[in-house]
Amino acid sequence: MIATAGFAASHSEKAASDAVNARHAQMQLIAYHTGILGGMAKGETEYNAEMATAAATNLHAAAGFQPRTLWLEGTEQGAVEGSRAKAEIWSDSEGFNDAFMALETASADMIEAAGTDLDALKAGMGAVGKACGACHDDYRGPKN
Repeated sequence: MIATAGFAASHSEKAASDAVNARHAQMQLIAYHTGILGGMAKGETEYNAEMATAAATNLHAAAGFQPRTLWLEGTEQGAVEGSRAKAEIWSDSEGFNDAFMALETASADMIEAAGTDLDALKAGMGAVGKACGACHDDYRGPKN
């Protein structure tokens, strides 16, 4: 669940900025580990089961951060510098939480797939990519 009540009245601009920066850090971790797996899936780097499993495990850990502390009401795009969060995150909090859970589920499945073989890794990447894309399409605003 995301935090939705009274953020602006009870938190400082620094706290809002810190939440946005923490979200950026989470997304960077997700992108970094997805990049390792994607590189293997695309044949840009050699498939290595141990490295793939480690990357998938870290991807899942980053995807498992609970949204409540990161997605604070009042930190949407336009309200806090650097935020690309659409207002729909809070107006459709159930949908947003479902989208985030889809990534958590896909990344959990990826742990086993990544260590199985290259074909399983490729299939797992499809589910991870779909989860990422769906959330970004609905809940991430354009770059400023």
